[in-house]
Amino acid sequence: MAGAACPNPLTGGILEGVPARREFLEIYLARILLPLELPAIAEACGHALRGELRELIAQDQRLQAPLRLTPFAGPSQIIGRLQLARMRPLRDDRVVQRYLDAVESGRAFGWHTIMYGLTLAVYSLPLRQGLLFYAQQTLAGLAAAAESELAGALDELMNRVPPAVEASLAASGTPCAGRE
Repeated sequence: MAGAACPNPLTGGILEGVPARREFLEIYLARILLPLELPAIAEACGHALRGELRELIAQDQRLQAPLRLTPFAGPSQIIGRLQLARMRPLRDDRVVQRYLDAVESGRAFGWHTIMYGLTLAVYSLPLRQGLLFYAQQTLAGLAAAAESELAGALDELMNRVPPAVEASLAASGTPCAGRE
């Protein structure tokens, strides 16, 4: 439906038409995905690979300030905690078990980005591909939610992701897990 209104999850307003929906994706990319989510995933992966639980919990707590004011905070915690619950059977992974304890005791929030980075580390998945996949799936999901006519904007937005992935990797100092 080309002319249908669509709710804007960033502001709570209504997105009318393709330009407004594209602007929503631009804002999400510029304010959340590139500066917050991708670096958080890379950092969490690095902490998990090095067994740095205290640093992982500190990162989790630092994310609370920029995320709590967005409408994505609640869903992020719900998804993160669901992902963490699925990892509960990994009894031999100390970082997973201790992070689970921190979330259950309220010392950590369980953001989905932390869990995504932890998952990449635990399963030795390549970080670069994981970051690109996360960005592509997230933008595609938001574009689909804002209607299919935004699919053309997705390619343009994705062209800006690889440099941000490289910057996140460089800033985190984390070697890519697995083979590239």
